[in-house]
Amino acid sequence: MPILDKETSKGHTDSQALPKVPVPPLKQTLDLYLRCVQHLVKDEHFQKTKAIVEKFGAPEGTGEFLQKKLLERRDKTTNWVYDYWLEDMYLNNRLALPVNSSPVMVFPKQTFSDHKDALRFAARLIAGALQYKALIDTRALPVDYARGQLAGTPLCMEQYYRLFTSYRLPGLKRDTLKVQTNAASSEAEHIIVACKNQFFVLDVVAKNKQLNEMEILSQLEKIVKMAENAEERLPPFGVLTSDGRTEWAQARDVLIKDPTNRKSLEVIESCLFVVCLDEPSGLEPSDTNRALLMLHGGGREKNGANRWYDKPMQFVVGMDGVCGVVCEHSPFEGIVLVQCSEYLMKYLTTSPSKLTRSSSIADLPPPRRLLWKCNSHIQGLLAASTGRLQRLVNNLDMDAYKFKFYGKEFIKKQKMSPDAFIQVALQLAFYRCNGRLVSTYESASIRRFQEGRVDNIRSATPEALAFVKSMTDEKAIFTDSEKMKRFWDAIKAQTDYTVAAITGMAIDNHLLGLREIAKELNMGKPEIFSDETYVKSNQFILSTSQVPTTLEMFCCYGPVVPNGYGACYNPQADHIIFCVSSFRESTETSSAVFVKALEEGLLEIRDLCNRSSAAASKLADSGQGASQPRKTGK
Repeated sequence: MPILDKETSKGHTDSQALPKVPVPPLKQTLDLYLRCVQHLVKDEHFQKTKAIVEKFGAPEGTGEFLQKKLLERRDKTTNWVYDYWLEDMYLNNRLALPVNSSPVMVFPKQTFSDHKDALRFAARLIAGALQYKALIDTRALPVDYARGQLAGTPLCMEQYYRLFTSYRLPGLKRDTLKVQTNAASSEAEHIIVACKNQFFVLDVVAKNKQLNEMEILSQLEKIVKMAENAEERLPPFGVLTSDGRTEWAQARDVLIKDPTNRKSLEVIESCLFVVCLDEPSGLEPSDTNRALLMLHGGGREKNGANRWYDKPMQFVVGMDGVCGVVCEHSPFEGIVLVQCSEYLMKYLTTSPSKLTRSSSIADLPPPRRLLWKCNSHIQGLLAASTGRLQRLVNNLDMDAYKFKFYGKEFIKKQKMSPDAFIQVALQLAFYRCNGRLVSTYESASIRRFQEGRVDNIRSATPEALAFVKSMTDEKAIFTDSEKMKRFWDAIKAQTDYTVAAITGMAIDNHLLGLREIAKELNMGKPEIFSDETYVKSNQFILSTSQVPTTLEMFCCYGPVVPNGYGACYNPQADHIIFCVSSFRESTETSSAVFVKALEEGLLEIRDLCNRSSAAASKLADSGQGASQPRKTGK
């Protein structure tokens, strides 16, 4: 996840002015692949893998043929990996969106004096989101520029244009990401408001004029009143969107047979965004509980059905002050969610309120309740979806933890990249808990290229393994200078891989492209991709991402495999926010145990740095110091 400058100059990066994503040399990728997996698998497995890889990469082998086809694809397309990556990462995935896929941004806890106060906040939030959309529509957003390595490089802005124009349509085998054209999106003049598991249409344009805050507030008040009418309350259809993608697609096929349901779905699918007015949860508003409520709404007993997960932007305003954004991840990355969220927070706290009573309020057409037709079959589908959501809620083990002992300022004083430092600390924590390292995913932005999304930084490096062994091996005694040397080596390896990833030279997208082009050509799956090592190397037991914010909010998500951890972190000047998630059903994981190991490791590394600083200075003065990696931002 790159740390980005916010340039003040207006304008947008023309995607076509950026270079295309490169296709790395085949031998380079295969050599790096072997280096990434060798220390993570048994030797007999590795020797088998090595032979398979060498055969695949031979001068007249399958790999060279597929590489040639991939280079041809690069010449013909804007971004050779985009469609392959989108399908593999998201659209082919059959898991439910909440927890498994959709990340959330948790806003600072709000203090509302009453319901009206909460609705005022919601009205301002809507007004701010409409203003942000106007900036996007006129392409007036400030351009993002990279910092750190290759500082000043302009970044592709295409993801921003999908914030309010996308919809993830469920499919029986594969979902579809629908993106409205600019013309169609400018015609979309309504949002959906969820309240008490009911859905309402709020037209944000009336008589060719966008509603002001007071008018939006008036409409929200009407919606709340309508939702309180128990006689007109309909079953909680939103819960269907929380289900597995195939189950939801099957349910949707049943729904659209009725014209009333079909019409309601069309209205939701064409909205700008969803606003969820949540009931008080009754939970202590700790960081962990707020994270959980954003991720899944609290399930059956709380606000789990007061959602529509297919829509990329869902703003949640809880009457108890628990607020944030739930985002469907397929159209854009976390940094886009951060930029939008920070804009809205600044709008909410700095823009003068525009709540002036308008004479036009009485003339506004009232909001409309979306209608649904239900029968015994649909009731059965709703009950099944509700049960599966509840199991997901009960299974998620989340620990939102603020490490208060130091932050990125201390790390920078060591002349180290905060991201690389934290990644090595995560490896230490995992090793402490499990006595081994595993394939680790860290997202790396490739927005330096046309329509660039992400590639993977494989943080479980051989150098990280050597370092964590030196910190944990009780039989072998390592001196501080030996530990520090290994730490620097691990930092450098992480930094080097980061630079490779952000410049399009990592292995995961390349291997995916070779695999998918073989499938397109009906060649059968090359042995390298059915090999046990490759399969294992793509099960990311540790899934990590740096999501830095300038304001006091944080991002989180769930694990990507049943026996894994999700670890999102936000380094601040004097503290680091970690959100560690796992599943209770796994006997191999515990978020609290991992967080404890993480805290211990971060403190041990700090103490090592402090003890070593004087000795390191002497070594550097005598010209014998370990080569120090350059600082990098991703």
